[in-house]
Amino acid sequence: MLFRKPPMPRLLAMAGAAVVCGLAAHVALRYVGRVNAEPPAGNRAEAAAARVTPALKSALSARGLSFGAPVFLRIFKEERQLELWLRKDDGAYALFRVYPVVAMSGSLGPKLAEGDLQAPEGFYLVPPRAMKPDSTYHLAFNLGFPNDYDRAHGRTGSFLMVHGNEVSIGCFAMTDAKIEEIYTLCDAALKNGQPFFRVHCFPFRMTPERMAKAAGEPWEGFWQNLREGYDWFEREKVPPEVAVEGGRYVFKAGR
Repeated sequence: MLFRKPPMPRLLAMAGAAVVCGLAAHVALRYVGRVNAEPPAGNRAEAAAARVTPALKSALSARGLSFGAPVFLRIFKEERQLELWLRKDDGAYALFRVYPVVAMSGSLGPKLAEGDLQAPEGFYLVPPRAMKPDSTYHLAFNLGFPNDYDRAHGRTGSFLMVHGNEVSIGCFAMTDAKIEEIYTLCDAALKNGQPFFRVHCFPFRMTPERMAKAAGEPWEGFWQNLREGYDWFEREKVPPEVAVEGGRYVFKAGR
């Protein structure tokens, strides 16, 4: 099941997206009809930051938040949403904005193998080296799939991204305008000393009601493990440290 079927003018972009989102490291196809005046790759992130930073700083200040503060992201596949949280002075995180995920392929459940068109579910880290200002899809960052849990379970795949350009196979695609905000805030946090930011990818909001509906699903046991991390953050408002022991995610107090 595809979460979104792209219109015909984007077929060539989807072919390129398949390359970016898990089939190879480089892409050659570009989105048909994109503005040719886009800055060179080396200047793209700087140009995006210049556009969005003034409004972001104003919005953050109104919420008592700071530009360059540590960030934390959660993605919900069923709801097609990306949440961006920033750390407050007291150490807890506050929700800043919820962004729509406009394109995503596959069904609920984790990514298992290269080319299966699935978007990942799990707990991922994004260090500075995973930022992609030169992405063919405007701006992007690599989620770091497969993580230790994925490798422990024999899962394969590569170059699973959050990116712009609204088309994707296996990645989480945003509009260019929204990825500019997300990328700028994440990049500012990294440049301000955050060693990496966490991205928690869930199949859905793991409320008791929604988990009850998942009873008997093939991935129920996996989702119950994910729910432990979900509940931790819901309770503490600080993302937990995540490790893998005995083929399961385990959680302890984060910083």
